[in-house]
Amino acid sequence: MLEALRSGLTSGDGPFTRRATRLVEALVGGGRALLTTSCTHALEMTALLLDIKPGDEVILPSFTFVSTANAFVLRGATPVFVDIREDTFNLDERLLEAAITPRTRAIVVVHYGGVACAMDEIGAIAQRHGITVVEDNAHGLGGAYRGRPLGSLAPLATQSFHATKNVSCGEGGALVLNDESLVDRAEILREKGTNRSQFYRGMVDKYRWMDVGSSYLPSDVLAAMLTAQLESFNTIQERRGQIWDTYHKQLAGWAAANGVRLPVVPDECDHPAHVYALLAPTHDDRTRFIEALSRHGIVAPFHYVPLHESPVGEQVGRTAAGGCPVTTDVSSRLLRLPLFASLSDADLEYVIDAVVTLTAA
Repeated sequence: MLEALRSGLTSGDGPFTRRATRLVEALVGGGRALLTTSCTHALEMTALLLDIKPGDEVILPSFTFVSTANAFVLRGATPVFVDIREDTFNLDERLLEAAITPRTRAIVVVHYGGVACAMDEIGAIAQRHGITVVEDNAHGLGGAYRGRPLGSLAPLATQSFHATKNVSCGEGGALVLNDESLVDRAEILREKGTNRSQFYRGMVDKYRWMDVGSSYLPSDVLAAMLTAQLESFNTIQERRGQIWDTYHKQLAGWAAANGVRLPVVPDECDHPAHVYALLAPTHDDRTRFIEALSRHGIVAPFHYVPLHESPVGEQVGRTAAGGCPVTTDVSSRLLRLPLFASLSDADLEYVIDAVVTLTAA
């Protein structure tokens, strides 16, 4: 970061942006990556690239962060909330086809905790109906599905480098374009709707306003921070994996005795150790677990409040037939244990010792 500041090249698309971009592209299997100021902005770019308009519908899970829906609501689309699977907490592919209408323009999948959705089945459904799939891969950098990197499994994918993610620059993201035909327009949208990138490459004599875009470029100072994180990706991931595995082994007996469900990772999925979530037997158990751990100085938060039950979701969205009962149930019982690369062995043992004292009602 000091090098970036001293260079004076602090705006977007500087040397560190290029370095970080190459590292992201390698991790997602070679698609073209464009760094953005957030995963939210990367999602907004997907809505622009797909020319989402009022009256269009976009299918997504209710169990996700608001950005997944906001990006499309901003273009006037109706989010259609589909329930999640009981095992992975991902969009339930068995419910997907029934939610499709003539107005459906996109299906947005979210790989919860970096555990992949059933992408082969979802892709086949989308192809039959001529609908584009977007991967919201905010949790999944470094994960894989049937040996293929998450972020490479749909024409458009988004990444997050928020402070809560495995690698971070505080606030940041990336749009990954696995469809080469979208690259030129994506560059224009990201540069305030201008062909400035082409100008800097000497392809045009001056840059002009070419499309309706916005400013989605991060500062090269933030890209420098991200570059350092990405260059340490393997080290970070090794430690996170150790922590995840330790939780999984040492909490197995306690979980079985107390009716708590540990994370489920299907055989075809390789996860990046982004989240270690416990599913308590009841909402009241979850509340007591969080409060008890808090008394030990351990933060173990719940996660998403279902979008279909939120004030805006109820106003602008539509819930697919059958509702989202699994989403509502999981949201009321889930809590997450501390998981970050700098967690020491002593602190990890302290957390586990505190967890195994908890008992379900």
